[in-house]
Amino acid sequence: MTENHTTGLPDVADPYARQLLVLPDRDAAEEAAEELGAAQPDLGELEVVRDALAGEDDAEDAQWLVVAEAPESGWTPALLHALDALAVGHEGWREEA
Repeated sequence: MTENHTTGLPDVADPYARQLLVLPDRDAAEEAAEELGAAQPDLGELEVVRDALAGEDDAEDAQWLVVAEAPESGWTPALLHALDALAVGHEGWREEA
């Protein structure tokens, strides 16, 4: 993730790319999805999915993802910053898919 040094907000490489919030457990993912849906209803339905780490069968070795499709107008630096803050608040991070 690159950041604009003037504004401190994330740069938008692809305004229509799917965004993933990578979180440590299901509860964190469900809470983040609920918060994001309430704060940004224009994102539509958010998907919460389990992402098993390569080669691991144990459920404890899984990350959970909140999958967010771009809003009709595309991602803005401020909206990406809000996603980053939400992910960090739940001990995770954001990735572009």
